[in-house]
Amino acid sequence: MTKLIIQIPCYNEERTLGITLSALPRQIPGIDTVEWLIINDGSRDRTVEVAKEFGVDHIVHFPTNQGLAKGFMAGLEACLRAGADIIVNTDADNQYCADDIPKLIQPILHGQADMVIGARPIWDTRHFSLTKKLLQNFGSWMVRLASNTNVPDAPSGFRAFSRQAAMQLNVFNSYTYTLETIIQAGQKGMAIASVPIRTNPNLRRSRLVRSIPSYVFRSAMTILRIFMLYKPLRFFTWLGAVPFGLGTLLGIRWLLLFFLVDPTRSRAPSLILAAILILIGFQLWMFGLIADLMAANRRLLEENRLRLRRIEFERNQAASKH
Repeated sequence: MTKLIIQIPCYNEERTLGITLSALPRQIPGIDTVEWLIINDGSRDRTVEVAKEFGVDHIVHFPTNQGLAKGFMAGLEACLRAGADIIVNTDADNQYCADDIPKLIQPILHGQADMVIGARPIWDTRHFSLTKKLLQNFGSWMVRLASNTNVPDAPSGFRAFSRQAAMQLNVFNSYTYTLETIIQAGQKGMAIASVPIRTNPNLRRSRLVRSIPSYVFRSAMTILRIFMLYKPLRFFTWLGAVPFGLGTLLGIRWLLLFFLVDPTRSRAPSLILAAILILIGFQLWMFGLIADLMAANRRLLEENRLRLRRIEFERNQAASKH
């Protein structure tokens, strides 16, 4: 028996949630059971009532708004507890075409991927400005570099996860899950696939992208933070190489001037600056070593959490059979 749960993070979505739910499938080839789950992220309107009217199977409640990332993770946890073999995440604003869900899950059903991301036709999307299209492509390129993956549309929220992939994900960022989960999955060696999907006409403005500069800054900080988290030694090695290299060049310059030009001049400022830069570079390398040791400890904790999730899933499965 293969169970698919479609999860939808919601925050004041009474106007669009019904449209989204009415398009979701209840039967998909290769899937025995299809269930729906919404994450009510502190909504103050009739979001929950609309969900119940359309027969949503599971509702996760937050009394106050916790943000998209926390809502996404709460949904994954609830789907795992409900016995999901495959989890599909989509948005409540009906941005993504629900008819593409069978296509989205095919790589997982065939054992070809652990995570599948729907690639939107960015350049053909009319309500995206040229600036947004360029930034979406640039951001996806940055994520590909940081994750060693080949995902053409990194910010896409239309994605599918196998049970094993969902158990391994841990979102630390409070802003969004889209970029972090790709980088994390790539660093964990998960198989990631991308399939072209269609989008629907825009029903409302994005709540995540309130301004282009803010979105770019927060996305860049997310990529940088996750890269530091998973590759701290490499990050601090490159960071420390800049002051260390400059300090070394200044030191070589001082030696050349001292021995070849005028040994009577001390040129103390250059020598002091070279020493400071070399010391800064060396300290950054030490930070990298310490962070790398901490990362090893984090990996052990993640493995323990993965074991606990598997044990909990097996217990829930056993309880549901009795």
